[in-house]
Amino acid sequence: MTEGAMQSASSQRDAPAETSYPHVARWVRDCGWIELGRNDYSRSMVRALDIGGLIGEGKASYATLDAALQDLEEALAAWFKAEMRE
Repeated sequence: MTEGAMQSASSQRDAPAETSYPHVARWVRDCGWIELGRNDYSRSMVRALDIGGLIGEGKASYATLDAALQDLEEALAAWFKAEMRE
């Protein structure tokens, strides 16, 4: 791994979740919660919920946790745009 790649990986690792996943952070802070992993009620690896129930869910599997969170980030960005008129 080159020095630049190592610095980039280190920067990503040290960045707070709010920077990497701003819509996920906003959802958890202001709207509801997320679930990661499989359970008896859903096949998806990642879900966003609020008091009314399931808002969105991801695929059954992902290559990495980052890929799952990025998918949730994109879904929540679309939700905020549609529901909050952003």
